[in-house]
Amino acid sequence: MHHLNPLAKVLAPVPVMVLIAFSRGIPVPLAFAIFAIALLLIGARLSRGALLLVLVAIPVVTLVVGVSFGIWIDPGRIGADDPGAGVVLLELGDLRFTLAAYLLGLATALRFASIALLALAAGFTTTGPDLVRAMVQNLRVPYRIGYTVLASYRFAPRFGHELEVIRAAHRVRGTDAGRGPIAALWRAIGYAVPLLASAIRHAERVALAMDARAFGAHPTRTERHRMPWRVRDTVFVACFLVASAALAWWASGLGA
Repeated sequence: MHHLNPLAKVLAPVPVMVLIAFSRGIPVPLAFAIFAIALLLIGARLSRGALLLVLVAIPVVTLVVGVSFGIWIDPGRIGADDPGAGVVLLELGDLRFTLAAYLLGLATALRFASIALLALAAGFTTTGPDLVRAMVQNLRVPYRIGYTVLASYRFAPRFGHELEVIRAAHRVRGTDAGRGPIAALWRAIGYAVPLLASAIRHAERVALAMDARAFGAHPTRTERHRMPWRVRDTVFVACFLVASAALAWWASGLGA
């Protein structure tokens, strides 16, 4: 997946995400969550942290969030014929948390989890700059807009570095405000002014550099990094949609 056009990886899951958002029950979102995990394990080069996120963190969070959703479900939505309606998992006073309520909450949590996993399939195998370049070259997004977004994208790591420098300068000068939430708030206020000044200086340098290079003076520009749409991108999108349709049909049959 790392060699595919970024647009192919972003656009292919969109119809599936819409389908999941309007689905009901557990089988459909569960099937797509497993499908997305398999796609990530097979098609992406995941780091150890990403593997823990996909295989441990997201499943655990989904199970826990399912409990939270299940507690807030109106008992009137649970019928006597629903699976697990008579199985009480927790009873505290007037609160009766049944297995049926948990399954309804779990279905909602699984929808969120499957959509997130499908999004991660593209997020782990492409970068923001590559996606912007692909939008400029393949979707004909004006390069004035696209490369302005790229310049803004580079601001975030630079701000992180600038913030560390400002914190180090405050520590060297002994301007620590103490401990506790109030002290943390005052420190944040003290960091805001020099960080804002640094951002303005950086934005001015970028604007001058773009003007010096006649950026925006011509309707088109040459590209150093090409992001062509190849046949394999079309094949990937088609195979993804066909596999997703088959998986949705099979999972819907299980739900029925």
